[in-house]
Amino acid sequence: MSERSPAPGGLELVQSLVNTLDVESGADSLDTAEGRTRFGLAEADIPAARELRESLRVALLAHAGHPAHREVTPLGALLTAAPLVVAVDAADGSATLAPADEGPLLSRVAAAVAQALVEGAWTRLKACEAVDCHWAYFDRSPAGRGRWCSMQVCGARAKMRRYRAK
Repeated sequence: MSERSPAPGGLELVQSLVNTLDVESGADSLDTAEGRTRFGLAEADIPAARELRESLRVALLAHAGHPAHREVTPLGALLTAAPLVVAVDAADGSATLAPADEGPLLSRVAAAVAQALVEGAWTRLKACEAVDCHWAYFDRSPAGRGRWCSMQVCGARAKMRRYRAK
């Protein structure tokens, strides 16, 4: 739903996963072979991917100061199943957090979250305030107080509702 540019680095994976579900219409791209292939998922992986997606959505709602949209497994509990290792480049000595096993989606998401945390970008990935949206977006506003994925759609709807309520 958003016209915003994708999140930086590994957060684009997290943003893309959260945005596989259109909350308003109920369309879930994980239901399609193309949608599963994009994340390297087999059909048997879909329930775990959906659980991860909704746990991520709750964390992103929290980043924006909003309550959980429903009861989910805490993201921290899911990420404990994806151990990370410190990978040190022999050439320049730089270090990064990397998944111990790069195949599973959970491991790739854990690495992306860890890297974003180190870079200070994790809390800038948020979920739209609109209850019929909850689309993930990267908040690039100077103060970090973005509320909607799109000011032209979700923001305008919210402002119109407030205006009509007066």
